[in-house]
Amino acid sequence: MIQWLEFNCIRNFVGMVLKNIRPVFVGVAVFISGCSFSADSLLPTLTGEDPAGPTSSAQKDQAPEAKTSPAPPLAPTRLAQNAPANNGADSGTFVGSKVGELRKELRRLQINVSRNNSNLQQLRANSVQSAESYQRAVAVVNSRLQVGTTPGNPVLVQRFNTALSLLNSISEDIGSMNKLTSQVTSDSTLAAFLSENTRAAFRVSGAMDEDHQKLAMLEDEVNRTVVLVERVLKELSEDIQRHTNFVATERSNLNTLSESIKTGEIMGASLTNRALDAVASGRQNSVGPRTQRSISSRPLVVIRFDRKDVAYEQALYNAVSRVLERRPGSTFSLVAIAPNLGGAAKLAVDRNKARRNAENVLRSLQRMGLSPDRVSLSERTARATSTEVHLYLN
Repeated sequence: MIQWLEFNCIRNFVGMVLKNIRPVFVGVAVFISGCSFSADSLLPTLTGEDPAGPTSSAQKDQAPEAKTSPAPPLAPTRLAQNAPANNGADSGTFVGSKVGELRKELRRLQINVSRNNSNLQQLRANSVQSAESYQRAVAVVNSRLQVGTTPGNPVLVQRFNTALSLLNSISEDIGSMNKLTSQVTSDSTLAAFLSENTRAAFRVSGAMDEDHQKLAMLEDEVNRTVVLVERVLKELSEDIQRHTNFVATERSNLNTLSESIKTGEIMGASLTNRALDAVASGRQNSVGPRTQRSISSRPLVVIRFDRKDVAYEQALYNAVSRVLERRPGSTFSLVAIAPNLGGAAKLAVDRNKARRNAENVLRSLQRMGLSPDRVSLSERTARATSTEVHLYLN
């Protein structure tokens, strides 16, 4: 009985507790359920986007993505492409028809300028390729001569011929550039004609406003084309001068190189180029200009032809090269020396032989790059055992 009373007391106590706590659970549940729908009452954002964000992956795929478009390309500088008046119909006036004629001539001029510029770039590429191949061929010959080789080595002769052919190719490019210059000059004349006629059209009466608008844009195009023509003409002139100097210098060097291959020993640059280098570096003659040549008493070089195939080229080149480095404007005298021994017949034979030897030495100097007007040739007899050639400094 007592246990039953205790059980009833406990049951009543638990019931009272549960009765007090139930409103709290109900309030919490109602609060939570109210929060679950709070997103429906949010205000729209300033950007117009859904503040609740995407609700599903499908909706996310369907939503358009914001793309950043690239910057638009720069418009071409030709006003004709940006001006609708250029493509409009003829106004029917004399000035309107004149604009159409001038525009046709301008289009023809622009086509010529583009074609001539392409030809110029092609000629430049050919010249650069030929010049590089030429320098490689010459470098091979010089490197072989530097260590020494046999006289007239056929391998070096072949390389020399290749270099000469490449140099001739550059000369042909110069001729093509001269022809191209004539064509560009004709374009320059046409450009000047268009510029003058476009300005004159403004002064013709009876034109409409749109005619003057077209003329203004046409004048801008003509002026830009004139600048392009003058630029191509200037570049052609500079290229021709540069290529001409290069060919002239290298032909002189090839003459010296040919003499080096003949002897199997390297000599160096052309004597004329050495003199020019000395002048460019500021070295002048140690004596002033002479009105009359005077031969020094001591010969600069003495070549004795007492045997066959005398190798004198290297010593002759070195001696003349040193003089030109110190005195770039020096001149020389070659004297053929014949022995004065024997009868008249032998003396005539020796004088003829000495003259031929002196002429050979003169040709060797010319192949080395020395200008013919720098050397005088004479002959005389002297006490000697064989024919000789003396080189004097004037």
